[in-house]
Amino acid sequence: MDTRQTPTEATKPRATSLATRLFVSATVWVVVILLLTGIVLSSVYRQASERAFDRRLNLYLRTLVADVATPDEPLDRQFQSLGEPLFELPLSGWYWQVTRTDGDKPELRSSRSLWDKKLPKLEDRGVELTAAGIRIGYVDGPEGQTLRMVERPVDLGADGKFLVMVAGDASEIFEETRAFDYYLGGTFAALSIVLVLTTIFQVRFGLAPLKRISDSIADIRSGRAERLEGEFPVEIAPLARETNALIDANREIVERARTHVGNLAHAIKTPLSVMVNEASARAGDPFAAKVLEQTDVMRDQVAHHLERARIAARLTVIATVTEVAPAIEALRRTMEKIHRDRGITIEVEADAAAKFRGERQDLEEMVGNLVDNASKWAHGRVAIRAEAVAKDDYPHLVVAIEDDGPGLPPEARQAVLGRGRRLDESKPGSGLGLSIVADLAALYRGHFTLEQAALGGLRAVLEVPGDAPVGATAH
Repeated sequence: MDTRQTPTEATKPRATSLATRLFVSATVWVVVILLLTGIVLSSVYRQASERAFDRRLNLYLRTLVADVATPDEPLDRQFQSLGEPLFELPLSGWYWQVTRTDGDKPELRSSRSLWDKKLPKLEDRGVELTAAGIRIGYVDGPEGQTLRMVERPVDLGADGKFLVMVAGDASEIFEETRAFDYYLGGTFAALSIVLVLTTIFQVRFGLAPLKRISDSIADIRSGRAERLEGEFPVEIAPLARETNALIDANREIVERARTHVGNLAHAIKTPLSVMVNEASARAGDPFAAKVLEQTDVMRDQVAHHLERARIAARLTVIATVTEVAPAIEALRRTMEKIHRDRGITIEVEADAAAKFRGERQDLEEMVGNLVDNASKWAHGRVAIRAEAVAKDDYPHLVVAIEDDGPGLPPEARQAVLGRGRRLDESKPGSGLGLSIVADLAALYRGHFTLEQAALGGLRAVLEVPGDAPVGATAH
């Protein structure tokens, strides 16, 4: 089993944080709202500029219509009352034109600025009359200018029908609108920056309690705390309260499970002891010998499964953290005493920063079984190396135990992991040690392998979840 499949999500792609999503969402909304507002304001300002321009054109138009309606004026005095010098400047972009449409008299009078050109008719472009009896629109001027033009048909009855047109250079409208857009864009850009900074502050300040809860839960998971402590806002307080209640309920469940396991152990041991005593009293009976043999197997199996149940129950608790180096050093001293008569030397090289995400007695049981097995087979030397290794940015604890004994061929290494399997009956033990290590490692979502050792014997590698950044190895 691969220890990269640890209970943490550190080995998986990290999801986008809530703060980032809120910030991105708020920023998008700010940009969209300001963009729409800018478009609306620009359109409103353009329309306002057009209305102001149209009022100016309509003033000239009414003056021309008044001149058309008074044909008794001398010809040299007609259409001289506009008062706009641009109508006198050739091709200035400001033009007027009066066209007779009934064909009985001269057809055209126009401003000097129009020179020998003619204005296009809005009527020919399909522009409809407004309620005021005029047409308004954009046309192309003689010099390629875009003109804003108004025209009005005038019916004087017997005096004829006329079409009066006044046009002005629309670049004034466009330039004013463009300048307004520049100012508006600069203002909205500054406003966007202010709103984004405000959003960042609000998101960070508003989500700070959630960050505190996240840090507190991480402390609980790593064994540095037991409950969520501190004051939280009214909106977050129920979450902290329910989390603490869940932790308390979890501990109660585990304690009950431990009690049941202990009761079961005592309940089974008593009948087994009675059976062993009865069988021992009939030492010469083959049936009694068989009973003794099977009760030994039962005791080993019961011990094994009760141990697994105990560990599984304990693993449901919020994880504790164990310092690795002191635990291994204590095991070294114990094993050297146990195997003192064989003169076994046990060397330890442990990373001072390495930690095990679990309880010390479980680490001692796994490493102790491996060291004990290595000491039984070693000629005189056993080496233990423990280090923190980063895999996918998550710390793992790797403990390797080597011996200088005869070792095992590759085909036999998997066989010895079977429960109760012993390849050499001359060595003491029940054969459950290595299988217990494998089972315990699996319960911690770790794994255990056997390899060829550099010392010449067998190398056992235990990999389980750690709880520290990778540090320097201490000798």
